[in-house]
Amino acid sequence: MKAGDRNSPENLQAEVERLRAELTRREGDSRKQRREHDRQQRQIDGLQRQNERLKREIEHLKRQLAAARRAGFRQSAPFAKDRPQGRGGRPGRRAGARYGRQACRSRPERVDQTLEAPVPTTCPDCGGSVEVTHVASQYQEEIPEVRPVVRRFEIEVGHCSQCQRRVQGRHALQTSDALGAASAQLGPGVVALVVELHTEMGVPLAKVAHVLRTTFGLQVTPGGLAHLLHRVARDAGPTYTALCEQVRNAPVVTPDETGWRVGALSHWLWAFVTPETTVYAIRPGRGFADATTVLGADFDGVLVRDGWVSYPCYRAALHQTCLNQYADIRIMPMSALMSPSCPASATRRSA
Repeated sequence: MKAGDRNSPENLQAEVERLRAELTRREGDSRKQRREHDRQQRQIDGLQRQNERLKREIEHLKRQLAAARRAGFRQSAPFAKDRPQGRGGRPGRRAGARYGRQACRSRPERVDQTLEAPVPTTCPDCGGSVEVTHVASQYQEEIPEVRPVVRRFEIEVGHCSQCQRRVQGRHALQTSDALGAASAQLGPGVVALVVELHTEMGVPLAKVAHVLRTTFGLQVTPGGLAHLLHRVARDAGPTYTALCEQVRNAPVVTPDETGWRVGALSHWLWAFVTPETTVYAIRPGRGFADATTVLGADFDGVLVRDGWVSYPCYRAALHQTCLNQYADIRIMPMSALMSPSCPASATRRSA
């Protein structure tokens, strides 16, 4: 093509159109790149905000972990709170109708001692004489000073004239047959108090020993109390076995289990409830074998239970799902109802 042809109006117009199209395309590419850049920048900003939020959460969790570790050492203020309690208002009762329910200690039905509190003969303010106008009564309930009762049992020891077996007597108030170096024992009242403080109220054995020493003057070590509890558990074994037998023979039993800690290990607290008897068992697991330690493997009564997979293993029993489970299921979404962990789903699988 000649130069004149390239510079012709038609070719110049075509070149202009081509350049305009190229410019439009490049402007479009530039806009796309700017939008992509803005999108990436927003993503970077979001990741930075998320990173800062996670850093704050990590610092918060570190502080919580440090506080929990410090609390585990039982420092000099074991009951200190980490923040002020209550609603921050003025302490005490509110005036008027907002006072709340008015209550006071009831008067004791029995009076063991009556003491007189005479008024002074002269007024403590002006020194004038005081005239008695009436007598008012006040009641006080007090724990008397406790002094342990020390018993000595004179135990007869003999042997059988036929088999020569050693035989010794036992009084109804004795808590042990030990003699010799172990002849000093604690009475049944002390044993009952130790069991209640430790097993029901969760008081550590060291603190139980402190209570016995400071309140009653009884010198005992935590190790001695541990032996005492093992002896009580051994002596109570036949009673516990009889209670388990009552549960096995009951027409209706409601079992359940919940998490429990034995030292630093995870265990399970099982409960088996009948209208007359309740039996507890702490087991290392929550499987069928753990349930059989109390209920047995061939229970054929009515089992009122939740959807846990161990309970359908009782093939001979009649199963009644706990109605409270369905009260919770009623407000669940369909996705949760189809979950394997849902009690209704477990019940359908066991049916």
